[in-house]
Amino acid sequence: MSDEDQKLADEWAAALSAQENATDGEGAGDPAGAELQQFEETSDSKAPLSREERKKLDAILDIPVTITMEVGHAKISIRNLLQLNQGSVIELERLAGEPLDVLVNGTLIAHGEVVVVNDKFGIRLTDVISQIERIKKLK
Repeated sequence: MSDEDQKLADEWAAALSAQENATDGEGAGDPAGAELQQFEETSDSKAPLSREERKKLDAILDIPVTITMEVGHAKISIRNLLQLNQGSVIELERLAGEPLDVLVNGTLIAHGEVVVVNDKFGIRLTDVISQIERIKKLK
């Protein structure tokens, strides 16, 4: 991670922490100092990963994915689509205040709410779909 990326990540973490403290009145720890835990073991086995398994896992962890935040959707006819112009409003099926869907490569993985940090939009995850539920949806 470059210095510029780290600086941006630190700004986001500090702003989200400040926003959470302002809305909850409680501290949620120090997200800027929190580190991601490394995936060391499989859930079925207590044995550490072999060097070859770790190498394979490292290769998978570097694969880029597309993450999408979906506000909502609507179906309209082509006639109505062609009549849209600047200032037109399209009504979505989702209610105001309802959580957004967070999709990775088109698969729902979480729900969240919009936050603003340094004049940029972000999303705070409010509910992460369990791996078991995601696997069930694939079947």
